[in-house]
Amino acid sequence: MATDDGPQGRSVGASWGARPFIALVRGYQRWISPALPPTCRFYPSCSAYAVEALQVHGLFRGAALAAWRLLRCAPWHPGGVDEVPPASPARRTSPDGSRADPRTRPAENHEEQAPC
Repeated sequence: MATDDGPQGRSVGASWGARPFIALVRGYQRWISPALPPTCRFYPSCSAYAVEALQVHGLFRGAALAAWRLLRCAPWHPGGVDEVPPASPARRTSPDGSRADPRTRPAENHEEQAPC
């Protein structure tokens, strides 16, 4: 899933449910944030973090990550660099639809198997 911005700052690759929330954050970044003094103790800023979290993780997990980030933005927290965690890889499934367990895979090198 791409996380780059397309033309006019539109979100490319974001889920359809997350796009309205990304637009709200973009509106905050464009019209409200410039009128406020820069006080964010994190890098990237909380609004940039929220946009990236929504693009990478979708509506529910992205919103939860953004809310957790806002809750940590308090005077007693030191701040610092806080990147959005990468999206978890898709679970691999076997052809029959069950989860593939690498411990139960057949040996790929048949010469290593003991003869019966």
